[in-house]
Amino acid sequence: MIDYPGFSFEVTARDPKSGARTGRLTTPHGTIETPNYIFCGTKATVKNLSPSQLKEARTDIVLSNTYHLMLQPGADLVEKMGGLHKFMGWSGPLLTDSGGFQVFSLGEGTMANEIKGRSGKGHDNRNLLEITEEGCVFRSYLDGQVIRLTPESAMDIQRKLGADLLMQFDECTPYHVDRDYTARSMEMSLRWGDRCLAHFEKNHGGRQALYGIVQGGVYTDLRRTSAEYTADRPFFGTAIGGCLGGTDEEMADVVRGSAPYIHPGRPVHFLGIGRIRDVFTFVRMGIDTFDCVIPTRLARHGTAFMRGVRGETVNLKNARYRDDASPLDETLGLPASAQFSKAYIHHLLKANENLASQILAQHNVATINRLMREVRGAIPKGRLDALEKEWLGL
Repeated sequence: MIDYPGFSFEVTARDPKSGARTGRLTTPHGTIETPNYIFCGTKATVKNLSPSQLKEARTDIVLSNTYHLMLQPGADLVEKMGGLHKFMGWSGPLLTDSGGFQVFSLGEGTMANEIKGRSGKGHDNRNLLEITEEGCVFRSYLDGQVIRLTPESAMDIQRKLGADLLMQFDECTPYHVDRDYTARSMEMSLRWGDRCLAHFEKNHGGRQALYGIVQGGVYTDLRRTSAEYTADRPFFGTAIGGCLGGTDEEMADVVRGSAPYIHPGRPVHFLGIGRIRDVFTFVRMGIDTFDCVIPTRLARHGTAFMRGVRGETVNLKNARYRDDASPLDETLGLPASAQFSKAYIHHLLKANENLASQILAQHNVATINRLMREVRGAIPKGRLDALEKEWLGL
């Protein structure tokens, strides 16, 4: 067994009507209450927000991306600068992913908008040279350099970055591949998981903890196999990742097929999911933490999360807000949400002023943090159904 000194997870309450639970996740950089939301600081920054602005919005934990940081500025430089916490000025808990999602994205020739980055043209499958049992080989989208990423190097990079919570290296299969390919990929990810554990243990300094990732695409038998594997190995936590289907119902089926077989005493993270309605759906299935780029991505497109609004959001670019004197939300206790009128934000968006994205990003982060606080408060009281109606305007 691998010891994780300085880390712990305990369940503090359960919803009497579902699988929802509250918990306390302790790391060397602080303790967070769960369920909670991990905001994406992909390249060592949550877009348009400083660490002090994140704290003002009552953020507990953020995430950074191994793939992007290994390319720029490089894990050795981050380590030299004192690790990711010091480098980015974030003192709270920090999670890094393994780069596995990028293996999928490069192979498919598509990247999420958050990852298209510099040129806005995305990547194509010429960047991915091969995926083998050893790992993957690809060309850097920055300078064309050929790079090999393996389970061992993914562990080394994350160790140098210095985040508290790490992810095993895995392959994320696309939606359209058949069951045979998905099964072979999942089985390889299990073997990669064992290699990650072995390499992590060999270099374990006691300041980091490793999550295993449940793969298997939309196939419930494969999801069960993968979930049982993670429960049988000495991971600190469990993440559900990979292809989650093409519809909300398929995504729910993926989690339903995984949840009964996940280790019940470990924190469970849902990779890349985080709409308001998703939080309510998957908290009920036992998810403890979420991450998603949505809060800051929507902000860059002029969209704000709003409590009690059908559809979850409003688009401040719409003409109806041109002379709307009301603020975003005076109840959040956040200056960005209370001091600026929707008309002013509408003007900033039309004028292409960066301040609009900053205001909306902090508002969206604060709104999601409020959501998670209220979810945590509702679970012990069995009030999730009522709270969901309040948030979604049902």
